Amino acid sequence: MSQIEGLEGKVREIRRKTRRKYSSEEKIRIVLEVLRGEESIAELCRREGIAPNLYYSWSKEFLEAGKRRLMGDTKRQATSGEVRSLRLEN
Repeated sequence: MSQIEGLEGKVREIRRKTRRKYSSEEKIRIVLEVLRGEESIAELCRREGIAPNLYYSWSKEFLEAGKRRLMGDTKRQATSGEVRSLRLEN
């Protein structure tokens, strides 16, 4: 392995370890900012330090989740209170 290949491997490793993780709330905030029309996608991506393709991925996930929710195609966990209430009915 050449010295350059070794350095490239180190750079990739550092990038992986320092890659920023975005919470669901942050992703939603970023997607909503563009949907409100306050800023272009390019401007928002530069400001947030994300690639446009990452924004488009989040946007697609956001819109698909909304579509599923509006269609009633959701599964959610029943709360313990709901379970208790249903058991008392039977």
